Amino acid sequence: MNQDVSIHRCGWVNLANPLYIDYHDQEWGRPVFDDQHLFEMLTLEGAQAGLSWETVLNKRAHYRKVFDEFEPKRVADYQDSKVIELLNDPGIIRNRLKVASTINNANCFLRVQKEHGSFSNYLWQFVDGKPIVSRPNSFRDVPAKTELSDKISKDLSKKGFKFVGSTIIYAYMQAVGLVDDHEVNCLCVTGKLNND
Repeated sequence: MNQDVSIHRCGWVNLANPLYIDYHDQEWGRPVFDDQHLFEMLTLEGAQAGLSWETVLNKRAHYRKVFDEFEPKRVADYQDSKVIELLNDPGIIRNRLKVASTINNANCFLRVQKEHGSFSNYLWQFVDGKPIVSRPNSFRDVPAKTELSDKISKDLSKKGFKFVGSTIIYAYMQAVGLVDDHEVNCLCVTGKLNND
């Protein structure tokens, strides 16, 4: 199969993995306002700490299954027996701290929802409801963290969230579209995606 060389995706995408291509083309950098999806991505970005995003992406479908589709109320109620079950499941990243942080974060998430009406309201206030768009020439030009990710990270930590360091939060901001860092010649920017 000949690939059209005029079709360009951001340089971090593994073009050999259809899940990666789909994630880049359909999700990354697109604004998310749905709380359940926001909780899912916060969980997955935390799970990714120290690993490749591809590792997490390959396990995502199983994560959804065993974490009740990332319904925060259900995850917040997990008991020790569920934690043991998760830590014995090879389909997820079996890290005790990461599993515990997901349950902890679900409880924090519910408190933020109560305080702000939704987690989306809370998160999007940091960018005045509008994505920050940058058009780097290469993914190498994109920062690992910013002053804004520092600010959100500190605020989440103050609210009791775990695995929310500034680098994780910047990746989260990209994942849920608070920032759009698609490269300037990426098909998501040039519009070639719609012509496939």
